[in-house]
Amino acid sequence: MKSTFKFFALCLMCAPLLTQRTMAQGCVAIRSTGGLCSMDEHPDSAHLNMSGWLLNNNIRYYRSFRHFVGTEEQKQRIAQGTNVINHSYTQDITITRLFNSRWSLSADIPILINSRSSLYEHGGVNRNTTHSAGLGDIRVSGYAWLLNPAKATKGNIQLGLGIKFATGAYNYQDYFYNVGPNGTRRLGPVDQSIQLGDGGTGFSFEANTYYNFSHKLGVYGNFYYLLSPREQNGVSSARGGTPSATAVANTSDVMSVPDQFMIRGGLSYEAGKFVFMAGVRDECLPSRDLVGGSAGFRRPGYIISAEPSIFYRVKNVSIYANVPIAIVRNRTVSFADHITTELTGNPAHGDAAFADYVINMGVTFRL
Repeated sequence: MKSTFKFFALCLMCAPLLTQRTMAQGCVAIRSTGGLCSMDEHPDSAHLNMSGWLLNNNIRYYRSFRHFVGTEEQKQRIAQGTNVINHSYTQDITITRLFNSRWSLSADIPILINSRSSLYEHGGVNRNTTHSAGLGDIRVSGYAWLLNPAKATKGNIQLGLGIKFATGAYNYQDYFYNVGPNGTRRLGPVDQSIQLGDGGTGFSFEANTYYNFSHKLGVYGNFYYLLSPREQNGVSSARGGTPSATAVANTSDVMSVPDQFMIRGGLSYEAGKFVFMAGVRDECLPSRDLVGGSAGFRRPGYIISAEPSIFYRVKNVSIYANVPIAIVRNRTVSFADHITTELTGNPAHGDAAFADYVINMGVTFRL
């Protein structure tokens, strides 16, 4: 039983390190999310040695294709073939140093491969695809348990602080077709949803908690907020063309650097070498930032998902998969939409494409 709780402790300590950046499923947000290695239990022995290293390799995939304005799906977009289709693949490699049972430090290195298929970006007649691939934004974070894990065997709270560096390209370019004179192609920055980075230094704040009803049944909760003080990154949203007068007037001619947050919680149950989890996940890109301005192009919104997860453990290795399934998708009114409404007197509300689900799969090693 001690080895079981030891494994749970290691996985809970690595859980917040692998949820590096919250992301709504599709065009709403611009960052990826790492895997979730979260058992949300803790050892009841004061003699467990928690020092060492953790190495996690997580693969994430989603396909966004359903357009929403607010919570209303624009079903005609699929029927007409005018919807945008994003494919996003992310490999997160996270290295964690466990100093002891209370303190840890992690570094997450994301590698992204994205594609975006659309009509409107390519002259509106033929569907074409833009791509992006490479290193994303690296984040380094430190964590500490508020209570002594050796004594707080029923429940505890872990706090984390991190810095996200602007290591990913935020001006990644590809060719757009049938947009120049005589249907020629044009080189320009790809859409914000498939850029590799956001161009800003961010500061992350986390709180992770658990409570065990028994050795098999427990509850967990995670909160994550990425604060992005930079307002805009200077990259044009016109895809290599000239921004429209409307975009200039409402500030959406330049890409913004938005805040992001995630809240999740649920139940965990141990059955032999397996752990099953059932939870709810809320991911959001807000219309306005806590610090700094909120001008620029962004697609704000949130997704509330049901999140089933399964973990299998053997010695110092854990294998897991979780699949957040969208229940509520809401493309909220953006800062630029508000400006357009004020300027024209007519309500403005942009749309965004969302996925039905996200697939996370990964493996964690204790070295």
